[in-house]
Amino acid sequence: MNQIQTYIQTHKERFLNELIELLKIPSISADSAYKKDVLKTADAIKISLENVGCNHVEICETDGYPIVYGEIIKDKSLPTVLVYGHYDVQPPDPLDLWHSPPFEPVIKKTDAHPEGAIYARGACDDKGQMYMHVKAVEFMTATNQLPCNVKFMIEGEEEIGSSNLATFVKQNHEKLKNDVILISDTGMIANDVPSITTGLRGLSYVEVEVTGPNRDLHSGLYGGAVANPINVLTKMIASLHDENNHITIPGFYDNVEELSKEERAEMAKAPFSLENYKKALDIKDIYGEDGYTTNERNSIRPTLDVNGIWGGYIGEGAKTVIASKAYAKISMRLVPNQDWENITKLFAKHFENIAPKSVTVKVKPHHGGQGYVTPINSIGYKAASKAYQDAFGKKPIPQRSGGSIPIVSLFEKELKSKTILMGFGLDSDAIHSPNEHFGVWNYLKGIETIPLFYKYFTELSK
Repeated sequence: MNQIQTYIQTHKERFLNELIELLKIPSISADSAYKKDVLKTADAIKISLENVGCNHVEICETDGYPIVYGEIIKDKSLPTVLVYGHYDVQPPDPLDLWHSPPFEPVIKKTDAHPEGAIYARGACDDKGQMYMHVKAVEFMTATNQLPCNVKFMIEGEEEIGSSNLATFVKQNHEKLKNDVILISDTGMIANDVPSITTGLRGLSYVEVEVTGPNRDLHSGLYGGAVANPINVLTKMIASLHDENNHITIPGFYDNVEELSKEERAEMAKAPFSLENYKKALDIKDIYGEDGYTTNERNSIRPTLDVNGIWGGYIGEGAKTVIASKAYAKISMRLVPNQDWENITKLFAKHFENIAPKSVTVKVKPHHGGQGYVTPINSIGYKAASKAYQDAFGKKPIPQRSGGSIPIVSLFEKELKSKTILMGFGLDSDAIHSPNEHFGVWNYLKGIETIPLFYKYFTELSK
């Protein structure tokens, strides 16, 4: 057992207890009812950064929730690693599908996590993964092994689009100056198959409203004579894909990056069992765009999905009504070269054009961001690869992710530095879903691996 492993085992219970206390705070940025809890979490992060040796920590106010900034500047001639993470979490709904309360963390053993997993909202996304970095720096400062400078930028609005972080970054180039940005808000293929995320999809998120009559109507007196906005909305949504599950918005695919056969062949080397995939999701068959594999559909291809739909009467019992309005929330995951603002405009124009004259349509953009690809020949990637190889005993596989971290492309534009995505979660950890969890082994393995990144990045930067 090496020094970092010994340190982790010595402090394992404290590391777990500290994370559990953080997970108890319902820092739901999307719901203003939890404002005090979000602010309480920011204060807790500030204290944690101070406790691990940051010599400067501050809570930076924004027009929304604050950003917690901390730093250890050893020597300005040394490389600087900027750690980004977020302390806000997704809403826990639907609550009735949780096996234990989302903000009362429990550790339970599973097939995927025989050493136990922490069940709580935010366990993997992103409190658990963010806190790995705090504890990794604790080890390096406690043992005098921090080889370079480190800065932390932990925000509270990632789950609602990071709009105020963008402003903060643009206004604080000097404060945030760095040589590489390090993020753990992604996953890896499996505990015995380490991987590094080299690409993220972009995002365009919109809400649509379809209005028919000026009030709810009796479905017997008016049914068949007046357009039902719910019927119309569902037809409009259905028309957004053709029989090959290809998105029908004109211009949608104009700038889509097409990967070469060689690149697709490299992707195909990642271990994947279609039967296990279906079994884990309890589905009978797969679905998606013709001509692509499951792993390609959820990573290198753009998508359009309805995230919520409502209108009319949804209470108990029956109410025969034609609703005045119907609504849906729709997200589009985008690949590199697709501009999210342009895609939002294309969607709005198309959705308005396909609406029948019997209804009116409004499209409300919520938030979005660009896709991102990081090169595998950069110093940062090489350092991460060596770190995984040391900690896991095998070379990691580069992998593109289907998820989005919209702020990453802005980091490169504004701060002129590359981002390395060192995720330690698994696809089965149910992020954004009921029963989100994060393996105890994964949490501790992250704390073990991250200091190695600092070591190799500093060595390779000389």
